[in-house]
This record gives sequence, structure tokens and C-alpha cells, in this order.
Amino acid sequence: MALFITFEGGEGTGKTTQVRLLVDRLGQTGRTVLALREPGGTPLGDYLRTWLKAEDQPLTFEAELLLFAAARAELVRTVIKPTLASGTHVVLDRYADSTTVYQGYGRGLPVAHVRAANDVASAGLIPDVTFLLDAPLNVTLDRTLGREEDGGRRFEDEALTFHRRVKAGFRRLAKRNPERWMTVDAAEKADVVHETIWERVQGLLAT
Repeated sequence: MALFITFEGGEGTGKTTQVRLLVDRLGQTGRTVLALREPGGTPLGDYLRTWLKAEDQPLTFEAELLLFAAARAELVRTVIKPTLASGTHVVLDRYADSTTVYQGYGRGLPVAHVRAANDVASAGLIPDVTFLLDAPLNVTLDRTLGREEDGGRRFEDEALTFHRRVKAGFRRLAKRNPERWMTVDAAEKADVVHETIWERVQGLLAT
């Protein structure tokens, strides 16, 4: 059975690095795997990513929510579901949980509305495991200083209070569903974090 694995966390927690390490490790075992990111992975997703990351393109929070949902709806139906059906594992950098946290807890939109948009966009597709990369904000935000993001820094440059709400939101989701979520100390060295993740993935592969 192909696994659907997602990585979540605030800015600077090392998701991109851990996606790469996991994809490489799976490939070394002879398994086929596709790495994706949100928003992105489709022509529509890549186009919307530019808008959603750009600081000079003002958006209402409601429009931001729906653009993320549109990108996800296209990605799930045209890429993720067919890929999983073919037997290829999918490792995704951010998914619906990020929208719940950033647009719900972070932006303050009604969480019920955010979840409704997520339900439509995800078409019932739930990850087999979600890794929450969690570390103190002084560590993670320092990592983003001077870092050039493709398209802009809409979220990186938000106020500290925003990042605190995001961090708390992720922890709340992970606590509510410990069967799916695994929280990993992202302040550790990247190879240590990876080994923790790999141990969990190996267990899933063996089932």
C-alpha cells in the first residue's frame, strides 16, 4: 500500500529538508516516491503560489483561504490520488492542516469555515501520518532571517503573536489526533530528526 505522508509546522522548522531526506531514504530502499509541496504541484498550484507568497499582492483572509483550497483541490484530484493509486508513495510539504492553523488559528477566520473549505478541497483524502516539526520560535524564526522565499515572505514576516497562534494551533491539532500525528523536536540536528521520522515510516511500511 502506498503511503500518504505530510509534514507540518511553522516557518523555519525544516520541513523542506526533512521531505528531501525522507524521499531520498525511501528511494534507497527501491520504493517509488513523489515529493510535492503546497501550494504547487500543478500549473494552477504553481500560479497561485506566486500570489499567495507575495507581500505586494494584498489579499483578504477569505480570498487567501479559498485560493489555498483551490490549489489543493486540483492537486488532490489530478496528482495525489492517481499517484497513490499507482502504488507510488507521496510525501507532501504542507496539507489541509496548515490551512486550518494558518487561516483559522493564525488569521482568525472561523475554524468551521476553514474546515468546510478543506473538506471540499481534500475530497476525503487523509494522510497516513503527519509529522509536526516543532521547535522554539526563537530558533525557527532565526532560521528564516535573510532567507529568500520563492515568491515572497507573506507569512515569515508576520508579527510574533501570529507565529505563536500558529504554533499553538499545530500543537492543538496534534494533541487531538495522536494516532495520525507525530510531533518531532525540530531543534535537533537534521539527521537526528530524520532518524526519528524514518523509524515511524518503517513501522508503517511493515504493516
